[in-house]
Amino acid sequence: MAINSSANPYQKVQAFAPATMANMGIGFDILGLAFQSLGDVVEVTHHDKPEVIITDIEGDNGLLPRNPHKNTASVAIMAYLKQLNRHDGIAITIKKGLPLASGLGSSASSAVAGVVAVNALLGYPMTKEELLPACMEGEALVSGYHADNIAPCLLGGLLLVDGITSDTVVRLPIHDNMHFALVTPNVAVLTSEARAVLPQMIPLKTMIKQTAGVARFFEALNRGDLVTLAKAMELDDVVEPARAHLMPYLYELREHAKAHGALGLVISGAGPTLCALCDSADVAKRVSSQMATFYEEQGLGAVAYATQINTEGARVILAE
Repeated sequence: MAINSSANPYQKVQAFAPATMANMGIGFDILGLAFQSLGDVVEVTHHDKPEVIITDIEGDNGLLPRNPHKNTASVAIMAYLKQLNRHDGIAITIKKGLPLASGLGSSASSAVAGVVAVNALLGYPMTKEELLPACMEGEALVSGYHADNIAPCLLGGLLLVDGITSDTVVRLPIHDNMHFALVTPNVAVLTSEARAVLPQMIPLKTMIKQTAGVARFFEALNRGDLVTLAKAMELDDVVEPARAHLMPYLYELREHAKAHGALGLVISGAGPTLCALCDSADVAKRVSSQMATFYEEQGLGAVAYATQINTEGARVILAE
């Protein structure tokens, strides 16, 4: 569905795509949300040859691939152009605002920002929802075909996602008093590593407990009961136990965060970022600061944030 049929109305476009948290603790691969303020920016311009190239990557300390066939942003853009049966030349500059291998959807953010930017550069031939499959192709490079990061990054909000197309995405209720304290220690956890430690089989009793936890999550969310919601988020008895050894001081930090007012704390995505649910901005600021201090006292550097849910998702921030 075309929004604007004019060909190449812009020479340069920048798009921002937000950080995300997959899983929400209890909802492995089916729940995700977007955070305010944090994210990546991708700038795209026309290139004189019919190919996608990466001009520069900022903020990655030289760690991300410059080969366009191995970078999530450029691969997603290639998939987008293929979907349109176009062969435009596109030059990309990626400006990383998110740490790599952090559990904040860094790879998804670059992929989404790239596709949103190129869609604008070419005159919006697709709606935002129609961009989801192309964005998924970029994300698949690092974490496979599941949209619990990509969908909220693109569309914003708190989402239930059980597929890779827009018709499998369900927007869930959010509440004004939902605040989050995030802390990212200076430890990298690769998504591939975090997925490799997961059990392939679980007992029936565990499955029943997990299902009940998901049900409790939705019931509490619908009522706006953040205390019960936080407890439900922590009921994961499958993924968290398998990954806990990858997250420094997970259980100690959970108790520390609660002692300073957090309602609950879970792993953000594949980690090592930890996310505490709080019921006010003041509590979120206090908890985030205290979590960073905790890590510093253990000899680990860390970055902390207090934030809320981004309801808009990715957006164009410059078009000229």
